[in-house]
Amino acid sequence: MIFTTAALAALVASVAATDSRTFAVLHHYGNGPLTTCRADPIISPGTASAHVHTIMGASNFGLNVTGEHLRQSECTTALPKADMSNYWFPTLYFKDPKDGKLEQVPFFYMNVYYFFEPTNDPIKAFPLGLKMVSGDAMLRTPPPGAAYGKGSNMDPSKGPITAASITCPRANFNPPSWPKDSDGSMAGIKSNQDGEGWGFPFEDCDGYASPMRADVHFPSCYNPKAGLDDYKNNMAFPSDAGGGKQDCPKGWIHTPHIFFETYWNTHGFVDRFKDLVGKESPFVFANGDATGFSVHGDFVSGWDEKALQQIIDNCDAGHAGIHTCPGLIGGVNDESKSCKIECPIKETVDGKLDKLPGNNPIKGWKYGTGGSSSSSSGNNLAVDIESAAPSPTNVVKQAVTSQAQTTTVVQTTTVQSTTTVYISAVGAKPTDAATDGKAVGDFKYAGCYKDASDRVLGGVIRANLGRVNNTACVSHCSSKGFSVAGTEYGGECYCGNELSKVEKLDDSKCSMTCEGDGADKCGGDWALSVYTKSGKVSARDVHEESHHRRHVHNHYMHHRRTPAGRLRR
Repeated sequence: MIFTTAALAALVASVAATDSRTFAVLHHYGNGPLTTCRADPIISPGTASAHVHTIMGASNFGLNVTGEHLRQSECTTALPKADMSNYWFPTLYFKDPKDGKLEQVPFFYMNVYYFFEPTNDPIKAFPLGLKMVSGDAMLRTPPPGAAYGKGSNMDPSKGPITAASITCPRANFNPPSWPKDSDGSMAGIKSNQDGEGWGFPFEDCDGYASPMRADVHFPSCYNPKAGLDDYKNNMAFPSDAGGGKQDCPKGWIHTPHIFFETYWNTHGFVDRFKDLVGKESPFVFANGDATGFSVHGDFVSGWDEKALQQIIDNCDAGHAGIHTCPGLIGGVNDESKSCKIECPIKETVDGKLDKLPGNNPIKGWKYGTGGSSSSSSGNNLAVDIESAAPSPTNVVKQAVTSQAQTTTVVQTTTVQSTTTVYISAVGAKPTDAATDGKAVGDFKYAGCYKDASDRVLGGVIRANLGRVNNTACVSHCSSKGFSVAGTEYGGECYCGNELSKVEKLDDSKCSMTCEGDGADKCGGDWALSVYTKSGKVSARDVHEESHHRRHVHNHYMHHRRTPAGRLRR
């Protein structure tokens, strides 16, 4: 068969297009981060950086890095051996309200979502050595585009990008985590989700094993004309291309969309700041930011490009993790080990400190917003710098192989909600699910149906009911005048009058135990236990609903902690 150039181009485009989102979470292993250090080889190469960072990833991290150098690392904190990238972000400190001393907040762990979004573009692996920065370390005022009750935006065609935020899981959201109608001048700003906002919350983030979290989305369009090192100009977020897809500018390369989740044990200090709860925040980032508006992250790719491309093309492991992807190239690290290095900057960054390392004055809110104390390069504080690359400690040298490995991971992870769900570890037998026709009040169980990121039930999203069960959810939805109720993920309640999309699942997919009723089941992962007055869901209702249903949710993730190595959205 002979193809014209146009026909061949159309064929390639159709093969390259991605119609639905797939994703897999990069989990880390070991005891703590790779290192905590005043180093940033992207912003401040060759010298001490302005503030302290918590660093994850490959052991050849240092004051200068290249992709080739990272590939030669002896170890990495990432579970997949093929990932020799570095990921870092500002360290969080607690300022004691009694004596003013500063202490590092214990770092819990990090997860990195790798999203492969719907697009007309081919999604390609990060080029080796690509450097990216997202978020603004200089902010002490709300980011452009942030407003009370407004959702985050990742589409440049729809206004300013709001890529970085704070999540505060709590047992309940009364009072709200951020003061109602705050404009950001003296407090943080709640987004359109109760547990998410811009700036530090004033309430204690007391979700079970789920303290405060910093979130950073990274752009996924790479401009090869700018090059690997030009972090100010080499990346951009894709724009709406219609049909639920987002495309990069012509001539740019569409890469994975990565998303940092970094968890800090803020709740461990609550006895020392209980008098401040509801009034102010005692936390400060290492750059001197007392507002939390300056959430940011850095990334240098050290991926084996062939291995990452194989993941992009074949893996939809979701919360189970990249290390469980079929055909994973390189194998998986031994979780009983740790990968750690010494910081090349010789200074004290933990303990009880009078000042932040780098001598960064605290700014923002009650401290005044007179600009950032952090410059884009190292400062004048005298420190000893080791010229040699740091050596990893307590590690096992790795040979990258293609040998298949089976790993069962039990890890604590989060999803934003008001309560806690326990899920069986990978490989555990699912519990029994509900059966068709079961009555709850004047509603009947209609089956297990697939949910989506834009929500198939959009009348009420995640009703704040405390410990959710089917009876409470049905009663709430009925009281609000809705004819359909759905429970999901063991503790989320949704209401509506129709489902916007119908994809019935096997009832085994809706087998998570209800938080508020250990004898009942409340949906599953992206799976709704649906109750209607008739006990049925019709396609006709769905067609009508699809034309007028209000879009009320566009964020990529909701955050609830689960002790099973899985991340919710």
